[in-house]
Amino acid sequence: MRWDIFCQIVDNYGDAGICWRLARSLTSLHGQDVRIFCDDLPTLNLLASGVDDSITKKIDLQPWEASYDNARHPVTTPEVVIEAFGCALPDRYLAGLLIASKKPIIINLEYLSAEPWVVDFHGKASPQAHGLAKYFFFPGFQDNTGGILIDPIPKESNDSIPQVLKSTWAKLRPHAKRISVFCYPGAPLGKWLQDLSKVGEDFDVVLTYGQLEQLNLSISNSIDLPPHIQLLSIPFVSQDEYDWVLSQCDFNIVRGEDSFVRAQLAGKPFIWHIYPQEDRAHEVKLAAFLDLYLESANECVRAACIDAMHWKLPSHWIAAFDAWSSYSKAWRAQLLQKQGDGGLAARLIRFVA
Repeated sequence: MRWDIFCQIVDNYGDAGICWRLARSLTSLHGQDVRIFCDDLPTLNLLASGVDDSITKKIDLQPWEASYDNARHPVTTPEVVIEAFGCALPDRYLAGLLIASKKPIIINLEYLSAEPWVVDFHGKASPQAHGLAKYFFFPGFQDNTGGILIDPIPKESNDSIPQVLKSTWAKLRPHAKRISVFCYPGAPLGKWLQDLSKVGEDFDVVLTYGQLEQLNLSISNSIDLPPHIQLLSIPFVSQDEYDWVLSQCDFNIVRGEDSFVRAQLAGKPFIWHIYPQEDRAHEVKLAAFLDLYLESANECVRAACIDAMHWKLPSHWIAAFDAWSSYSKAWRAQLLQKQGDGGLAARLIRFVA
């Protein structure tokens, strides 16, 4: 089938990352024909860089305006149209669908959530005045939701260093614990790192692209850290290369939906720096996830994880690190078992069928 995915980027890389990962799963694993119309094509192209050509050539990346520019990009009516995260379809594109002889199904792909109410709304129809069939599709961790994007499943052990990361990885100390950092500006990272330095272990802290500048950290003067805390910045990397970073670190700090899921699939302890919302809805989403994530955890892991997720200083919970690491591996295995039907991409195809 032909799928048109519409993506308006709100959170830097997050929205584009989900759309790109969904597109590559639909094409590479399920043989679908996919176009992405994006209002920030340079960002989308960045995420697609570094990926094997056999994957990228299967996906047609177009600017947002191309969806209604019939002179240069004739609109071929798809079987499925995805409004990623509730973005509205361009009027001219929608007009083309209304006069087409073959009517598509429109999917409103929502944000991932572990909240219980998602189960009741997943897959429900959303009647439209124009008459086209439209449905809500909710990604989720429960069996009766849309699932999560699991492809490609990261390898638990992969020592092949991506070329773009070789210079950074050469500076890592073999005895030091590794922490990757990808968080929003509001995170108390400076204070967090200063407390970490009191733990008495060596840590190599891998800062993702832009974090050093965004958080106003400087190895030389802005933050006073002892030698056993080493800060290292990496360049912008593709999704697959970032997955590798997560797999090679002992602890990961992540933020958007894609990195949040990939951290879980890496099987390591992590902090989800969920995007803060003015109405505090993010607190409800975080609590709902922790209810699921910690359902089988002992009290030691439960307390450590909750403290960490709420940015309590590492000295409060670091003693439970080994137990949390073991639990993270078990959670990864549980996730892969529950998503054994192919996860979100496969469930979308079955839903449309």
